[in-house]
Amino acid sequence: MASKTFARTLRTASKQKATVPAISRRTFVSAVATRPLVAASRSSLAPPSQQQTRGVKTVDFAGVKETVYEREDWPREKLLEYFKNDTLALIGYGSQGHGQGLNLRDNGLNVIVGVRKNGASWKEAEQDGWIPGKNLFDVDEAISKGTIVMNLLSDAAQSETWPAIKPQLTKGKTLYFSHGFSPVFKDLTKVEVPTDIDVILVAPKGSGRTVRSLFREGRGINSSVAVYQDVTGKAEEKAVALGVAVGSGYLYKTTFEKEVYSDLYGERGCLMGGIHGMFLAQYEVLRERGHSPSEAFNETVEEATQSLYPLIGANGMDWMYAACSTTARRGAIDWSGRFKDTLKPVFNDLYDSVRNGSETKRSLEYNSQPDYREKYEKELEEIRNLEIWRAGKAVRSLRPENQ
Repeated sequence: MASKTFARTLRTASKQKATVPAISRRTFVSAVATRPLVAASRSSLAPPSQQQTRGVKTVDFAGVKETVYEREDWPREKLLEYFKNDTLALIGYGSQGHGQGLNLRDNGLNVIVGVRKNGASWKEAEQDGWIPGKNLFDVDEAISKGTIVMNLLSDAAQSETWPAIKPQLTKGKTLYFSHGFSPVFKDLTKVEVPTDIDVILVAPKGSGRTVRSLFREGRGINSSVAVYQDVTGKAEEKAVALGVAVGSGYLYKTTFEKEVYSDLYGERGCLMGGIHGMFLAQYEVLRERGHSPSEAFNETVEEATQSLYPLIGANGMDWMYAACSTTARRGAIDWSGRFKDTLKPVFNDLYDSVRNGSETKRSLEYNSQPDYREKYEKELEEIRNLEIWRAGKAVRSLRPENQ
């Protein structure tokens, strides 16, 4: 048992600021009216060339061969047998904890949840059917019962509570992450893992809510899988099995370092930060040039998210270019190069900021402040009040499904 309990550690950390060392819809519609929008020939949607044996799939991704694991190799019966002697202690019940925990439970595995007793996450877990004393415990008790400890706390909370958690990770246990943040940036987070346990990672490529919804649809999300430390010689196999158990359909091999670099980079870039910046820039220029809010929003966000992006996701950018009018195609191809040349230096700066720890330092310092939630809410309120998103709320209300 740790000399300082999880709850006491978290209370202490929340009272002080953590100190961190320096370191043209019209042209598109007319063009595709005579061809299917989503449905495509089997050949256009066929997976990459692959050579398969059970348990391992070698896939050629644009000339680079990678190992991919698939859910079909770990049916439910096999998972039950593999983990029959394990207790999976899932620590934290945020987005990933919710999705992964419920999927594990539905798969029939012996999973328990560890959160601060009677806190907001505790109450949410109870609403989801977790029972205190049976499969819902405070963090210290859950870790003591677990053979596989799944640390799904926020990055800042992992750092703050590590002094209480580490002593309970005794020899023979397995430590599981869904983000490489804490051990990769250990100089900042102080998360130095014990040397006598397996340390593994399964990182779903989406929110915990998506992990849950795709599992319930019988599909499965794509996930990254990695091994940080292999003491038993079975760490990778264990990681793959857990990846399937938490709801993955396919698992792609990576490393802790590459996972955290790509994740921090992506969410600041094309996934959220960069795309929001681009939305704002295009919208503001349209408004400044005399276009109405509805037109500016429709041309910037609505057409992108409701029409084009789903088609790109389903069929690829080459298909999208082929599907639009020749006028749209000519302009899009010409300007894509200019955008790339302009933005690539920014993306290089971003990657450097991730790799050198600047983004980690910023995140830890900010998210360790006792009033960080209030500060975030103020920023989110400013975003909600931007004209683009107020116009968007009105546009969304007119969708048929919202009538």
